Amino acid sequence: MSDTHSMIAEALDGLLTDPRPLRIQQDAALVADLALGGFKGTEYEVFEDRLLRDSMPILRGMLRSGALITFSVQHFEKRKIPFTVSSANRQLLHGSDAERDDILVDVLMHARKSFRQKALVEGGWNPSFKGPKGSCCLLTYFIGRCLWDFRRVYLRWARQREIIAREEAALADPDAFLQVLRATPHHWEPEEILFGGHFMDLLYTQPAETQAVVRLTYEGYDDGEIAERLHSTPGAVRTRRYRFRSVLYQAAREGKIWIPRQLHVNGHRAQRRAAA
Repeated sequence: MSDTHSMIAEALDGLLTDPRPLRIQQDAALVADLALGGFKGTEYEVFEDRLLRDSMPILRGMLRSGALITFSVQHFEKRKIPFTVSSANRQLLHGSDAERDDILVDVLMHARKSFRQKALVEGGWNPSFKGPKGSCCLLTYFIGRCLWDFRRVYLRWARQREIIAREEAALADPDAFLQVLRATPHHWEPEEILFGGHFMDLLYTQPAETQAVVRLTYEGYDDGEIAERLHSTPGAVRTRRYRFRSVLYQAAREGKIWIPRQLHVNGHRAQRRAAA
């Protein structure tokens, strides 16, 4: 068991009721059964869903307390890979359920793929490991994969927050907003843009969850309704829409598309300015 997994295992031992040896024994039997199906199919999907469900509250608590950040930073420092998290973002992730869930959803989606390949297909998880601190259960191993994936998800999240802040600042400036709109062909109808042409080209480059958020937003669903349909959170819905808005603004500045009013958070402000 690596030092990272050892830290996680010690943390989980205080949270989980079953002792570690029993968890490892049960996991070994489960993996043997899943291997018969090549780690595919309905049985594996049930296992994976349970793994994601069990890990989410643990990861949420670790991110809120800062332990997940600390473990992840230490993990990369030992490998001489630069990684820091600003104090402002630490505070934000401590205080905001929506921001925590936004990051963790992406972390889980990355980790589920790397876990299947590294831990199961390639046999990286070894219940018989004889190192000084022994082996770990599958949940510990999976959370270790989440620590590995946390870095790239966090860095993308931090960059997107900076982009969003710049775009929001630009939208607060009427002149900057008009510069975006000057490149837009106003004779086009929103439906023409949303379901054809460059808009769809841009939308198809986005993750499936983002595509669903955009479509449901245009259809008039609010953030809570969209989150319920996608089994997500309103914060994650807003962030996905904001990220796509950044893509749209760049395309609008290049004269490729017109941004439909429904995707503007500040659209009503722009309309009032135009009327004035």
